[in-house]
Amino acid sequence: MIAVENLTLAQGTFCLHDLSFRVPTKSYAVLMGRTGCGKTTALEAIAGLRPIQAGRIRLNEIDVTDVPAWKRGVGYVPQDAALFRSMTVEQHLGFALTLRKHPQSEIQKRVEQLAGWLQIQPLLHRSVEGLSGGEAQRVALGRALSFRPSVMLLDEPLSSLDDATREPLIDILSRLPDEHGVTVLHVTHNRSEAERLATVMLRMENGAITAV
Repeated sequence: MIAVENLTLAQGTFCLHDLSFRVPTKSYAVLMGRTGCGKTTALEAIAGLRPIQAGRIRLNEIDVTDVPAWKRGVGYVPQDAALFRSMTVEQHLGFALTLRKHPQSEIQKRVEQLAGWLQIQPLLHRSVEGLSGGEAQRVALGRALSFRPSVMLLDEPLSSLDDATREPLIDILSRLPDEHGVTVLHVTHNRSEAERLATVMLRMENGAITAV
């Protein structure tokens, strides 16, 4: 469950004021809105990557407003995937678990599970440099899923993909709530993409979010 209550956030001349919305547990919510309206900013605030001036953020009924990003149990996939050039695909999939000092045997098992689910086993020992857009997004998704978060935040995960690579990833994304037990909030400006994935449709307009 994601609950944003009366969130206010200002940066420079940009401001979100008194923003409120709710996403039920294990739903796939898609947040739409014009470019520059604050969708990504709201996502970053939920993830704990951007400070807020007022309001509360609750995840699974727990108030995480003042909780550091790494303790929120949130998997975040930014629009550009943000992969580390010096690391292999395998290292990306194990990255969060390595930081949390999980046993190596557990990390390897989880990496193999995710690589199979994402169908990227042949890529495990490759550098991320030279990956296609679709491959890079699968790696970013696997990295975010690795520590079994309860919430997944996806910022335009399909925007840079062509039709051939977009279709398989849509199928993967659609299975996230059922197969990984996560609540998803997916930002896009593409209505067709939203209609195919959303069980909850939200729209940001004039600083407010409404159900569609």
